[in-house]
Amino acid sequence: MIALLTDFGWSEYVGVMKAVIYSINPKAIIVDLCHSISPQNIIEASWVLKNSYKYFPMGSTFCCVVDPGVGTDRKALAVKTDKYYFVAPDNGLLWETLDEQNMFAVRRIPIPKDASRTFHGRDVFAKASVKIEQGEFDGLGPETQQIERLELYQNGREGMIVRIDRFGNVVTNLPSTGRKTYSVRISDKEYRLAYYTIYSAAKDNELFLIEGSNRTLEISLKNASANDKLRLKTGQKIEIV
Repeated sequence: MIALLTDFGWSEYVGVMKAVIYSINPKAIIVDLCHSISPQNIIEASWVLKNSYKYFPMGSTFCCVVDPGVGTDRKALAVKTDKYYFVAPDNGLLWETLDEQNMFAVRRIPIPKDASRTFHGRDVFAKASVKIEQGEFDGLGPETQQIERLELYQNGREGMIVRIDRFGNVVTNLPSTGRKTYSVRISDKEYRLAYYTIYSAAKDNELFLIEGSNRTLEISLKNASANDKLRLKTGQKIEIV
């Protein structure tokens, strides 16, 4: 099984990547993990991958293409852990996911001379993913030891905004502490927000906190977009105490 994670939206780029995979292996199984990552947002991609990969069958290959450095000398990587395979640019996207696994091997994928300088998803990563599915991981390229680190900042009750989903929920990497109200500080602004276990418990037009499916706190607005009010960005630091 090949799972695709990109910032391509529902564009032709997704379809072409699938076409490349099927051209090599018509029987491949492809799952669209997510294509709605904000453009070039490595933090968001890292968060989505970290919280999603474990629900896939063992042996799955994750083809991750959020690649603002495409065309530069950044490395293209294939990684084998004790349960999964990952293919991605070496820009930190994989770090949080790999840090919680037993990593067996890392290969540097050569970039073909005729590869597009803007679409390695098609010319590099899709092809590498199929080769892994066909049992050719060891032939992908030379071994390497260094991987770019990207840690999602957390220090006590200070963390970061890791995703703003399509509903406008502001997702953080901070867990709940079981309180009914919290003080939320973002830059020079402070909010006192109630915590609810379900969306319907909140009042209309009330910003509030809720525990999301990844067991961290999210700022929400019932039946509306919290971020339309707050105008925040992924990567901003946030303190919830």
